[in-house]
Amino acid sequence: MAIVEESEYKGNPVLVIKNTEEDRYPFSFGVKKAKMILENLEAIKKFVDKNDKEKI
Repeated sequence: MAIVEESEYKGNPVLVIKNTEEDRYPFSFGVKKAKMILENLEAIKKFVDKNDKEKI
């Protein structure tokens, strides 16, 4: 399970997602991109289902 933390970048709130606490390259995004993700969640789910090599 990923580690999710709230942080700040240049005075703006961001969400940071890490695989582990030592993750050198976490995934982070702000409110604008979070809204885009939520608006396109079904397309993201379909993309993962189609391309997830771990489930094979």
